[in-house]
Amino acid sequence: MSGSNSSARDAFAAEPVSLTVHNVAAPDLGERRTRAGRRKMLLVLAICAAPVVASYFTYFVLRPQGRTNYGTLIEPTRALPALSLQAPDGRRVDAASLKGQWLLVVVGPGDCDTACDKRLFMQRQLREMLGKDRERVDKLWLVTGGAPKPALRAAAEAAPGMIVLQADRAELARWLVPEPGHALEDHLYVVDPMGEWMMRMPADPEPARVKRDLERLLRASAGWDRPGR
Repeated sequence: MSGSNSSARDAFAAEPVSLTVHNVAAPDLGERRTRAGRRKMLLVLAICAAPVVASYFTYFVLRPQGRTNYGTLIEPTRALPALSLQAPDGRRVDAASLKGQWLLVVVGPGDCDTACDKRLFMQRQLREMLGKDRERVDKLWLVTGGAPKPALRAAAEAAPGMIVLQADRAELARWLVPEPGHALEDHLYVVDPMGEWMMRMPADPEPARVKRDLERLLRASAGWDRPGR
């Protein structure tokens, strides 16, 4: 018996032992993390944008039958570009700093003729007519063609909620578009707190009807927009 056991052990020892290793692809953790990060970022953006989308959906889509807006809705809206802006004191201003408030925009030359002055006056009156919601709206005068007259600039800057900035007209024309047959300077433009141009008022507008449009916009955005940047 011992001899047979020894022979078996010798035979077993003589046979080479081989192990087969199968190549298993290691998971690409970096790629997984990148995909997961993108999904999280898209989810955060969707959550942040949801109130804005909902309020615009309410205003644009779920309007009661028979109710029409006075201003022209810009569809799709047009994002605020990186405009070359300059404060009256010569300081450069980042266009993105204008975001965070509703903007009622007037475009006009520095020498501001009668029509320009009328639009600036209407702009001031409209903001005051909004009552407690006026703090959610800033008046923006984008000055083209030279600096405004000192007296006019001082009066504009003294008005509550007024921003006076010099801008390049050609740059503005690539963002704001007038009605056919009209000039860039002929309209009041409405820009939302996210910097999206979303409405253009008719040339020589009726203030009461402009006010109604503004009130509806402010009411529709009350759930996500607050005064101040």
